[in-house]
Formats: sequence, C-alpha cells, structure tokens
Amino acid sequence: MVKQNKSDCAELMEQTNELINAIILVYIKSDTGAELSPSVLMEISKFTETLHKIHAFVEAQQSGSKVKMLFRQGEMTTLLKDCKAGLQQGLDFFHIKTYSVVSDIKELQENARRQQDEVLGLIETFSDTASAEMGIFYAGSYTSSTSISMLPSEPKIFHGREAELSELLGLFQQGTPRIAILGAGGMGKTSLAKAVLHHSEITARYGQHRLFVTADSVTNAVELAAQIGAHVGLKPAADLTQPVIQHLSAGPPCLLILDNLETVWEPSEFRKELENFLSLVTQVVHVAVVITMRGAERPSNVAWTRPFLPPLKPLSQIAAQQVFLDITDGGYEIEEVNSVLNLTDNMPLAINLLAHLVETESCSTVLSRWEHERTSLISDGYDRRSNLDLSISVSLSSPRLKSSPHALDLLSLLSILPDGLSDAELLQSNLPLNGILGCKNALLRTTLAYSDEHKRLKVLVPIREYMQKIRPPGDITIHPMLKYFQQVLELYMAYAGNQNSPEVVARVTSNYSNIQNVIRNGLHPGHPDLVDSIYCACHLNSFTTASGRGKNTLIDRISDLLPRPCNPQLEVHFIAEFFNSIKYHGTSNADRLHLEALQHFDKFEDADLKCRYYDILARYYLEHKNDIPTATDLCESGLALAVSAGNVRRQCDALDHFAWIKWYMGDHHAARQYAFEAQRLARTSGDSSREAQALRMEAMCLTVLGDYQKALDLCARAQNLVPLCGIVGGDLDHCIRSSEAEIRKFKSEYVQAQTIQKQILEDASLQREPYMHAIALLNLTEIDLFITSPDVVRTNLKVARSLCSTTAALRLVNWCDAIEADLILSEGGTVAAKRLFIKCFLESLGSESELSLWCLERLGNVNRWASDHPSTSTWPVLLLAYSVKYRDRLRINQAL
Repeated sequence: MVKQNKSDCAELMEQTNELINAIILVYIKSDTGAELSPSVLMEISKFTETLHKIHAFVEAQQSGSKVKMLFRQGEMTTLLKDCKAGLQQGLDFFHIKTYSVVSDIKELQENARRQQDEVLGLIETFSDTASAEMGIFYAGSYTSSTSISMLPSEPKIFHGREAELSELLGLFQQGTPRIAILGAGGMGKTSLAKAVLHHSEITARYGQHRLFVTADSVTNAVELAAQIGAHVGLKPAADLTQPVIQHLSAGPPCLLILDNLETVWEPSEFRKELENFLSLVTQVVHVAVVITMRGAERPSNVAWTRPFLPPLKPLSQIAAQQVFLDITDGGYEIEEVNSVLNLTDNMPLAINLLAHLVETESCSTVLSRWEHERTSLISDGYDRRSNLDLSISVSLSSPRLKSSPHALDLLSLLSILPDGLSDAELLQSNLPLNGILGCKNALLRTTLAYSDEHKRLKVLVPIREYMQKIRPPGDITIHPMLKYFQQVLELYMAYAGNQNSPEVVARVTSNYSNIQNVIRNGLHPGHPDLVDSIYCACHLNSFTTASGRGKNTLIDRISDLLPRPCNPQLEVHFIAEFFNSIKYHGTSNADRLHLEALQHFDKFEDADLKCRYYDILARYYLEHKNDIPTATDLCESGLALAVSAGNVRRQCDALDHFAWIKWYMGDHHAARQYAFEAQRLARTSGDSSREAQALRMEAMCLTVLGDYQKALDLCARAQNLVPLCGIVGGDLDHCIRSSEAEIRKFKSEYVQAQTIQKQILEDASLQREPYMHAIALLNLTEIDLFITSPDVVRTNLKVARSLCSTTAALRLVNWCDAIEADLILSEGGTVAAKRLFIKCFLESLGSESELSLWCLERLGNVNRWASDHPSTSTWPVLLLAYSVKYRDRLRINQAL
C-alpha cells in the first residue's frame, strides 16, 4: 500500500510537470504579457483546483498515521481519481491549444511593432481619394481668422494646456523648431497654436514676423502657397510655390503656423505635392513652422523636431470645470457642472458649445434636452468650430479610413462600449471584421478613437453619441461581443473565489459598462439573443452583489421577458438570482417564485444550479424569514446533492450555512465545527473566498466563547485571503472587517471598532449597497452607545431603522429595537427599556441567539424588574434556564 501511494505521488508529479510545461509554452515562449482567452483561463482555473487537490493528497500520504489513512482510504481513492482526471483534461486541452494561442500572441506582437513603426516612422501615402466627398465640408468654409490683414485673437479662456504650451516653448528655446500639433477634431489644437502665437516669448523673438495661415479652403499645395503669399504681400500668380520659398529665405526669422493642414494633406493624389512644398518651407533655416492637423500622423519629408508632441488628449476634470465656469460666469453647483461635463468627455469644443448653451438656459434644461437631442443640441453652428456634428463628420470623411473598409463598423461597435476594448479582446471576440487590428490603427490615425493608459481602444462620448445616431451597430457585431462576455461571466461564476479570480474579476470590471450595454441590446421580446442575454444579466448581477456594486438594474427587466413556453433551467437560474439579491428589492413575490422553481427541478439535470439554489434559499429563510427549520431542510438537500455530485464548492456553501444555523440557535461549538470542515474543503480546492468565509465564521464563534485574540488572528487570515479572490471592497471584505469590529467592541476597544465601521459605512454606499450600509450604520450606532452623546445615537438610529425597514430583514429591525432600549435605559427610562428588551427577547427567541443573549445581559443589569411586571413572574425561571444553556456568554446579576 505504501509503495502504491509513492507510485501514485510520483505519477501525479510527472503529469503536473508535463502540464506546467504546456502552459509555459503559452506564457513564456511567446515573451508577451497578452491577455488569454476565457477558454484558456477556464482550463488554468481547473488546473489550479487540481493542484490544490494534489497537495491535499500528497500531504495526506505524509501524515504518518496508518490508522488514519485506513479510515480515509475511500476519500483518498476519490481524491486521487479527481487529480488524475483533472491533469489529463488539462494535458488534452493545452497540447491542442498551445499552437493557436501562440499564433494569436504573435499577431499581437506584430501589431505592437507596427504601431511603433507608425509612431516613430513616416507614414506612406494611401490610395483611394475622397476629395470630392470632402469638398462639401471644406468648400466655402469661413472663419474669423482667414483675414490676411491681422493675426487671430489670443484665446481668452485657456485652461488645461499649460503643460503642452510649456513643452512647445521649450522646443523654441532649442533653436528653430518644426512642430506638429495633432489630435482629434475639437480637441483644441487651434487654440494651443494661437496661445503659442501670442506668448510673450514668441512675440519678443519674432515681433511682426508671425504668420497664421488657415488651410480650411485650400485643396492643393499651389493654393496653400497662394494663401501664404497673400499673407506676406506677394502679388497673385498662377503658382507662388517658388516665390514663397524665395521670400521666406530672403526675409528675417519668422514663425509660420499652418492651421488645419489635414484639409490639403488628406487627399492622396495631392499629398506628395503638399509634402514636397512643406519640405522646402522647413528647409529655410530661420523659419519656425507649426502645423495643426487632425489625427495622429505627421506629413513625411519633414525633419520634425523631437521629442514629438503627442496628440492632444481631453482636458483634466479640473481644467474642464474652469473652462465651463469661466464661460458661464459660475453660479452652478459642482455636481451640476460635472453632470454636463460627463456629456463631453472633456473635449474642449463640446465643453465650449455646451457651456454657452448653459449660459443662456441652465444646467438642468440642457441635461433634459440632451436626453432627446444628443449632439444635435450643439450642432447648429455654421462651421466645424461651432458645430460638433460637423466637426465629427469631417473626421469620418477622412480618406485614411478608406484603407480599412470595416473601420467605421468597429467605430460603430465602440459607440456602445464606453469601457473600450483591449487588443486581446478585439482578437478573441471573433468580430466579423476583416483586418481588425488594421481597423483599430485607422481609427487611431484619424484620432476618432484613442488608446487610454491601459492600452484600451476607446471613443469619446460626443463621437459615440454621433455614431449611435447616424450609424448604430448591428447585431452582426454585437452578437460576437455578447458571446465573448458570456464566456467571461461563466468563467467568473464557475471559479469565483479561487486564485485565478483576480484576473477574471479585473476583466469583468474593465468591461462592466460594455457588458451592460451589450446585454441591454438583447433584452427585448423576440430578440435572437434573449436567452443568452438573460443568463448574462443573472451572472452580472451575481458579480455586482459580490463585488460591492449592489444589485444590477438589468435583473429587474427579466421577469417579463422570460420566453414562453418556459425554459425550466433558465427560470430557476433567474429565480435563484432574484433571491440572491432579495435584500435590494423586497420579498413580495418570494413564495410564489420559490414554488415555481421547485416545480421545475425534475425537468433538468444541472446539479450545480440546484445546489446554488438550495444555498441561496437557505440564506433567505434564515436571514429574512427567521425560519430555521426550512433553512435546515434546504441545507440538507443542498449538501446531499453536492456530495453526490462531488461538488466541493457547493459542499462548502452548505456547511457554511449549517454553521450559521447553529450560530443563530446558540450552539457555537457546533457552528465552529461546521466552519472548520468548510475551511478544510475550501483549501483542498484552492477556494480562497469560501475559506475566508469559514474563517470568519469560526472567528465569530471564538468571540462568543471568549477567545478574542484567536478570533482576531482568524479575521486577519481571512482578510489576507480576500485579495486572492479579487474582491477587495466587496461584500465578503466588509463582513470580515465588520466581524473584527465586533471583536474589538467586546474587548472594549471602542475607538478601533468605530473606525472600522465608519470605513465600511463609507465604502458600502447607500445607493449601491443599502443592506450592508444599514448593517454598518446599525453596528456603528451600537458602538456609539459607549462613546457618543445620546442625541447622536438617536439620530443615527432613526436613519438605521428607516434603512432596515426597507431591506427585507426582520432581524435588523429587532436589533434597532434592542439598541433603542439600551439608549432609553442609559437615559433612566427603566420601565420602558425593560418592556422593549422583553419584546426583542421574545421575537428573537429560538431564531437568533446573539440578540437573545444581548437582551438578557441588559435585563440582568436592571434591578427589581420583575416586580414592575406581575404578569412576568415566570421570567426569572426562564432566564435562569436560558443562562445555563448559554453560560459561556451570559453574566446575569445575582438578583436573578
């Protein structure tokens, strides 16, 4: 038997090494940090779970107790079988998938190199002209700065570009620069150029020899030369190209600013001619040249001064607020201002137009009109500097988009994806767009999209709104995104809590708004993606409730959309999620939905879903109905099914709820045993979340039993596991910290306990987590009884009671009554306090021992209370019997 165990261990080690090498081919051989697909992450999560089982098996062989091994032989045989099956599944998957994964990574590498070449190199010319199409935007364009008799005025309101202005002036200090100011339409390129033009250092250096030439209405290099010639006073001629160069060469040092140069540079048939002319101009050593252009590309044949000025980004929030308030002359609450700025993504042109509109109307009126008119609200101007839609349409007409026929389809899809997409997501979502990375590059080159600090491809709000109006995305691109997000959410549901969770949680978090919009698209009667959208909405709701975001509003739309005839598995899935978030929406339909779910159980075979349903319903009957017998029956059903299905995660859930049942009944020793067994199983499967839950439960038991230091140690261990789950700041995190505060309170460390509860109250916002917010406020009120004035306690208690009354948890209302009784007692209201304590005791008797004990402790400190209530002459006997049962906690006065 010993030899066989050694042989099994050696075989497991050999297969583990082989599988790790297969995974290394994906991670190391590629030499990249690319995101892996959901299917690969799923297999890695399974392998992680298998590794923990292998560790448990090997550790058991080294225990040294043959008797113990004999009694656990059946358990070890099952564990060994699971280990071998898990390793074989991983080997089968990674030997097949390695090649395709590495191929995807190589494509990402090639894309990265291509982007670097585009940034550092000079962009070659592209075919396919669009000059005729663009003519409708450029012909007849007029601006106040087209006059050749004067320079354009200096910007009167100029915030948020101080760093760029300083960088530009620094380039002038190095010599005679050639600078390109790039960026999206409406990003403030012209304003920055004017700020340079009028800066004191520039006026001192060039005096009257500053030229500001707009290229809005020119179509080729000859017309641009004619514009420059008119500004320097040359006589009109058929071609002033050479005369302009000669004049600049013979003249004094000067600054030449060419505004909106993309107008003449965009058409490919005239581009080379323009670049040759520009090259001649920049070769005049004493002429400084500054151009402004839409996009992220600079014309070739010019030795642009380094370092390049990066394309302009939106303004910072503070700068955007300053611009808005300067235009509107203030007088608005900052919350109102931010609400308007949210519509602009801090794009300067959009800020300017909306601020002027607010100046004549109001923030509330503009916000209301935006709901109906969108970008049309600020698109009544006569040119692209006063008309947002026109400005965006100019960018959309760029011939640079012609090289990627599906670029506009990608832009259309991004219009409903406010979180943007990473390169890996672009590839893994299987969008039906040829040359997807080429489409991305086309959008970046025209700055219709941008890459944020996390290298996610995003689109600004005004452009997103415009695209949804003129070219909304179709199901042909939305459907693949839904399937991709469904894979990610299913991965989260399957392995939430294990040590691969942080990566999955991060992926859901980075796509949270994207996922909501894609699901919302499919939540319509008769939509072909309705069923998948409902599943995704349920998964997303599970994620939001666990991660501290509260209930997802999409869940409220599902009950009226369930397809008929009913899909039994889908309906049970929805009902389970309804009960999972019941603390957010009440229990009015709870009993009816429970009966419907039970009627469907025989119609499908999903054991994991059934176990989850039993677990969620047990929590509901325990916490919201105070029905311990029903909760116990549900836990027994769930545990039996989980054991028969070999589902360790669901076994942990059932054991955790058995522990809670024993806790409410006051049997803290039994509760601790259930919690200890749940910890053991969670460690076997590498489930950090469930191990942390069980550690917290054991800590609470030890608190009741008086071992405060060990309880704090267990809380610390549980807290250390939370980051491994990727859910810092979520419901589990708050519960563990709340338990620590409770222990501190029992140790009379009231200030420390108060600090913890205040932090939880701040983290668990009233809007997102009303249930946890109510609990934190209630706990804080209880602590304040010891260290704060009665008026403060009474005020907080009133708010807490109001919240508890709306969170569908009767037990919280009872706690409000108990704390109020304590407050009354502290102010000398003995009779009223006794009555309220007795009421709380009776209502919690048999359903929540913690509250029962709490009330008894308070009653035990009240002298001669029985004589005030002749009808309660049996109370001393009842209290003494209760105190014997819970003698490890109660401290009843000798008077009883």
